[in-house]
Amino acid sequence: MRLTKLAHAGVKLVKDGATLVIDPGTFGLGTQALAEADAVLITHEHADHLDAGALRNALEARPGLQVRASTAVADQLGSFGGRVQPVRHGDTFSAAGFRVHVHGQEHARSHQEIPVVPNIGFLVDGELFHPGDALTVPDEHVPTLLVPVCAPWLKSAEFVDYFREVNPRRGFAIHDAMLSDFGLMVLEGYLEFAAEARDAALTRLEPGTTIDL
Repeated sequence: MRLTKLAHAGVKLVKDGATLVIDPGTFGLGTQALAEADAVLITHEHADHLDAGALRNALEARPGLQVRASTAVADQLGSFGGRVQPVRHGDTFSAAGFRVHVHGQEHARSHQEIPVVPNIGFLVDGELFHPGDALTVPDEHVPTLLVPVCAPWLKSAEFVDYFREVNPRRGFAIHDAMLSDFGLMVLEGYLEFAAEARDAALTRLEPGTTIDL
């Protein structure tokens, strides 16, 4: 499986010539990834994870494109003849040849006055877990964890503890588009701190970087 970091929380996975895209939001690189996607997974409805207009355009342009998403996102997009399907915590399905297990139900709370929206995470091929905007701990081993590192709902201490609790072999920072150059330098120290107590690595990839898992 080959992983490409898009921008912010978006990633692209390629295996056996098929392309799976997760959370190609409005923060960049998402539209290009949608043009290549065979299937798309969306964790929740916020614009930094879902560019609804671009995704609808991709569904219209590519009759074979499949989308699996939270119920709220599926309702927003429409069914497109059954090519957009809602999935929930506990579901297992195949998308573009990848096996996906759904974990989680709710977005992390930003503030007591802000409603909590549905949020699901995706464990792909038993290898890589994308939690969306939540610190969901799957009830199965996660070798590779995508770790949100900067958000209105998140403290640095929380992502450090999350990485250590899931205890993956390796992790990659996501949800990082709001960080300045100075913020990214500070982040590096926290990534090292999170991983130093484990026999693991936690790093940040620049958008557009591709690695083999």
